[in-house]
Amino acid sequence: MGFALFTAQKGEMHLDAKPMQGFHGAGVLELCERFDGDAYRTVYTVRLVDVVYVLHVFQKKAKTGIKTPEHELDLIKSRLRAAEKQHAVRFGKGS
Repeated sequence: MGFALFTAQKGEMHLDAKPMQGFHGAGVLELCERFDGDAYRTVYTVRLVDVVYVLHVFQKKAKTGIKTPEHELDLIKSRLRAAEKQHAVRFGKGS
């Protein structure tokens, strides 16, 4: 996951990165990794100019199917809004 994030920082998209559903487009991406029988996800955005914001990293514990739980999605959306506000303050509204 670290290398995939480094790739994003260089302005490229890692082969394992895919757009996260529910975020309209490729501005919010997710990486999925398996380790020791468990699944982990990293969600980040490249929607904001010149910066990669990691929004959430969590262990996927599927109760039913592969869908991301609603509370995880709510947290990601909240952090995305916070990142957008921080970015506007730090880099100006036109960034």
